[in-house]
Amino acid sequence: RGISSDERPKRPLTAYFRFMKENHPAFRQRNPEMSNVELVKKIAGAWKELPASQKQVYEEARKTDWQRYEEQLAAYKAQLTPAQAVALKEERKKRLAKRRSFRAKRELTVLGKPKRPRSSFNIFVSENFQESEGLTPVAKLKQLFDTWQKLSSSQKQPYLQLAEDDKVRYENEMKSWEAKMVELGREDLIRSKNQRPKKKTAETAKKSETGKASSHENKAKLKLKKSEE
Repeated sequence: RGISSDERPKRPLTAYFRFMKENHPAFRQRNPEMSNVELVKKIAGAWKELPASQKQVYEEARKTDWQRYEEQLAAYKAQLTPAQAVALKEERKKRLAKRRSFRAKRELTVLGKPKRPRSSFNIFVSENFQESEGLTPVAKLKQLFDTWQKLSSSQKQPYLQLAEDDKVRYENEMKSWEAKMVELGREDLIRSKNQRPKKKTAETAKKSETGKASSHENKAKLKLKKSEE
C-alpha cells in the first residue's frame, strides 16, 4: 500500500536508443516528408556508420546512468516490506504478461490472421443492434438477449446456418494462412492437430452450434448482470 511499481526507477537507455533520442529532432527537420518507419531506418543506418570512437561516448553515458540506476533501485527496494515486494513483483508480472499478449495479438493482426467465426447469437446481435430499442448499448443488448431467447428453433435456424457458413469460411482462410506462415518460417503460429475441428455430422454440428449459442447467451447475461450492478 502506498507504493506503486510506477515509482520503480526506470532502466537507462541503451547507447543506440540514446543516440536515436538525441538525433531524432534533427533528422525529422531534415526529412519532413519521411514516415516514422522510414526515419527510424535512416537513423539506424546513421548509427551503423558512426565511428567506434563516437559510439563510445554514448556507451560511457549509458554506463554512468546504469550505475545511478542500480543505486536508485537498491534504495527503492530497501523501503519495501516483504508483503509489498511480493505484491509489486506480482503486479510487474501481470503487466509484462499483458504487454506480451498485446504484442502477440498485434503481430497476428499485421500477419493477417483470419477473424474467428461468429456464433449464431453474435450474428443476430450484429444484424439487429442498430434497430433495437434502448438508449444505451447495455439496454440494447438486454433487449436483444430477451428477444433471442423467445425465438423459436425455426426462427433461429437462419442464424445457425450463417454461423456454420462462417466456420467454413474461417477454416478455409486458416488453411491458406497457415500455409503462408509455413513459407515464412513461422510454424510456431500453426495450430496443432488437436486444435483443429473434427468433421461433424449435420446433427452433431447443430447441437454444437446450439451449445455455443447458449454459451454466448450466458456470457451476455453475465455481462448484463454486472452492468446493472
